[in-house]
Amino acid sequence: MTFDYKRIIKNRRTRQRLLRQLDWIPDRVMVPLQYRMKTGRWPNLKNPQRFTEKLQWLKLNYRDSLMRQCADKVAVRSYVASCGLENILVPLLGVYNSPQEIDFDMLPDQFVLKDSLGGGGNEVLICADKDSFDWNNASVRMQEWVVPGRHQKHPGREWVYDTPGSSKILAEVYVAPDFANDGLVEFKFLCFYGKPSYLYVLGNRMLGHSAKLGIFKADDMSRVEAWSSAESRLTDEPLRPGCYGEMMDAAARLSEPFPEARIDFYYAGEQSGFRFSEITFFDASGYFLFEPDSFDYELGNSFILP
Repeated sequence: MTFDYKRIIKNRRTRQRLLRQLDWIPDRVMVPLQYRMKTGRWPNLKNPQRFTEKLQWLKLNYRDSLMRQCADKVAVRSYVASCGLENILVPLLGVYNSPQEIDFDMLPDQFVLKDSLGGGGNEVLICADKDSFDWNNASVRMQEWVVPGRHQKHPGREWVYDTPGSSKILAEVYVAPDFANDGLVEFKFLCFYGKPSYLYVLGNRMLGHSAKLGIFKADDMSRVEAWSSAESRLTDEPLRPGCYGEMMDAAARLSEPFPEARIDFYYAGEQSGFRFSEITFFDASGYFLFEPDSFDYELGNSFILP
């Protein structure tokens, strides 16, 4: 039996504050406990076979400072550039220590604000129209991002985000899609030591709408009849972009040093091409279910632990 505390405590920030009250519990106790609560089973950490179990093993047993750099949305930019991929970075408008440093009037009509150490995808503010953007509410949100000591212990025990310091706020250019009636499409490559093996395609990524996710083989974009229980299902067949080979090559280069990494790109259309989004090492903290359950093992077969 699973315990979905998200249904009971719907506010994400409230959940995180409550979890931080449990920072004193050691990772080796908390990680299996959270996995049990979310999946309904205890992880096999002595001989992990599932993809989700191996993510828990990696949390507890593997440390690479490059992973910490790549989890930081400011610091990762230098890593991407060092891989010869500076051209796919979203143009940066500024990096700030607090919302008070930001000159709102100097920002363009459209922009994106991000928490540099945000994990979970919710530390992002998108301004698609400056005239209607609620700057006061945004400032309150950003002030929460930069509270000192906020990242001393990640709620999902993802050590790459743990730091005694504060986040920074980065402002990026808003990447507008070429498509008139749809939002950005995200291509998320699941890679193992530089080999893109599987692909998540996140479609219908429009403001105010929940995205839908489909799973595919990375080499030929053939659909895998498996689903993540944490996401709505993408049943449409996405078109293979003309730049897909370039995306595959970029994902391979960026993931080469890591046992496992999810390399994410925004795809804005044939004219605009693709842009780097982020590198994720612990997808949803590894606390989720696949349908069918056998896909958890299939993914795990590609994941060779160091």
